[in-house]
Amino acid sequence: MIFSSIEFFVFLALVLLGLGLLRKEGGRRNLLLVASYVFYGWWDWRFCFLILASTLIDYTAGLRIESARNQTVRKRWLVVSLVANLGILGVFKYSNFLLGNFRPLFHAAGIDLPHLNIILPVGVSFFTFQTMSYSIDVYRKKLPATHNFRDFALFVSFFPQLVAGPIVRGAEFLPQLAFVHPLKRGNIHAGLDIFLRGFTKKVLFADTLAVYVDPVFSHPGAYSSPTAWMAVIAYALQIYYDFSGYSDMAIGVGKMLGFGLPVNFRHPYRSLNVTEFWRRWHISLSGWLRDYLYIPLGGNRKGTGRTYVNLMLTMLLGGLWHGASWNFVVWGGLHGVALAVHKLYMGLRGERPAPGGIVRSLLSWAATMVFVLVTWVFFRAQDFPTAWLFLKKMAFVQPRGIEWFYVQAMAVILIGVGLHIAVVLRDDRELTIDFGRPVAWGLVAVMLIVILLYAPFGNSPFIYFQF
Repeated sequence: MIFSSIEFFVFLALVLLGLGLLRKEGGRRNLLLVASYVFYGWWDWRFCFLILASTLIDYTAGLRIESARNQTVRKRWLVVSLVANLGILGVFKYSNFLLGNFRPLFHAAGIDLPHLNIILPVGVSFFTFQTMSYSIDVYRKKLPATHNFRDFALFVSFFPQLVAGPIVRGAEFLPQLAFVHPLKRGNIHAGLDIFLRGFTKKVLFADTLAVYVDPVFSHPGAYSSPTAWMAVIAYALQIYYDFSGYSDMAIGVGKMLGFGLPVNFRHPYRSLNVTEFWRRWHISLSGWLRDYLYIPLGGNRKGTGRTYVNLMLTMLLGGLWHGASWNFVVWGGLHGVALAVHKLYMGLRGERPAPGGIVRSLLSWAATMVFVLVTWVFFRAQDFPTAWLFLKKMAFVQPRGIEWFYVQAMAVILIGVGLHIAVVLRDDRELTIDFGRPVAWGLVAVMLIVILLYAPFGNSPFIYFQF
């Protein structure tokens, strides 16, 4: 079920109606849990058993870790949780990737490895990381184990952020269950504001840009160098509007239901370096990788060389998290190198203030953007030959080809740049709608009319559904 579909609007209206009619908190939570499983099972009901199995394992592991007095027993149950969750990821997401890489070796030995007919469950990367963080936090004694199974199951399956994040940790969600969540008009208005922002990003901006991006990336050899550059710029905005749009819609729906979800994006294309980019892009994932991978590996506590190694390992695994492809590994590796170089530069500079002023800031921003755009090619291209051909087009090594400029995509790019500038001028305050004013509803009506008139027809799946 896609947030931008008619089915979801009907589903959400029924959920809100049900919550409004129920007076007891237990009934409201039961409804949210059932609704979450209906939402997840809408695509394929069989995967409800998968998320239920993950819930049972981590719920049990959390209780056992908390009650165990022996450190060995505590560690054993943590390993059970990690192995189960990584096993789910390994089987469903990486089986064919591993078989494909080892197939030539086995073929040389006369053994043919089959291609497994495995369907990737939607959101598996998100809910496995979410439940792993819970078990680790209970093990570290940063979070008490949840004894109410219904509440824990709701934490794992909460439908607004279930299939594409943000990755919500137990410490962010479970304490909210200590309070009641009656339906409130103020929450619905605030959530609707955030939801409409994300809806516009997805349907009007991201889907419009996809019309321009997809043909160029499918056949880069047919297009000219300027067209290739415009396509990669359009893709950078497409993936931002698509993913941040989903995050906004998830946060908005959560707010309507009375729950707060963490912010996942803070205008990443304003970044002046790669380190800042990762503090603004997919914040819930970058924070997860920092706290549960980079720091446990040693972070920056074991010397300069080890720090760079830890950064590389973290980003390589972060790239692999996005997809079972060497393209994603290269994308993550390039960002790991850039993070290490920036850390090296900051170490050499020490406490000295950065030279220059606005000119230096503009150059830093331009260099960061060029790097991010080049690495997006590996993220978007289907394989290395396509990525390499695209990069040659961008380097004007093969400049000839079709000149194509999709007017609506160019308009979206210009509007997007203008909105970013407006937010900067407002000191990072988002443009909001005050539903207490009658004019706000007229503005919403205008927005919906514009979307109906100019948005591409059909419901395009969110890009991060595939991860």
